[in-house]
Amino acid sequence: MILNADGSKPIYVQIAEWLEAEILNGNFETDQKVHSQYQLAEIFNINPATAAKGLNILVDENVLYKKRGLGMFVNQGAKEIILRKRKDYTLKKLVLELVEEAARLHVDEEELVNMIRSLGKGDQR
Repeated sequence: MILNADGSKPIYVQIAEWLEAEILNGNFETDQKVHSQYQLAEIFNINPATAAKGLNILVDENVLYKKRGLGMFVNQGAKEIILRKRKDYTLKKLVLELVEEAARLHVDEEELVNMIRSLGKGDQR
């Protein structure tokens, strides 16, 4: 993954989202140790404090837990927490933007739903 330092999303948020993706992809399992802030800093060439901030977001959301002196580990139910958050926040935000754009373009609900179904079936027209 390449971080976007010029984007609107802070680097620490990008770190948290990258770790979430790694958990969802099965690269980190329940109770498995994740990269330390120093490892993340080295991997992404960022300040360790920035990496720590990304890790702490996931601790605050109960995706990760700390073992004093040992590091951060994937919490039980982490995948479900991430999926619920992404559905409830990310996906709903995208759908809202889509619906708003459709309204600006005078695309009615039926046409929009048909577009979504068409793309869901692999039709890229």
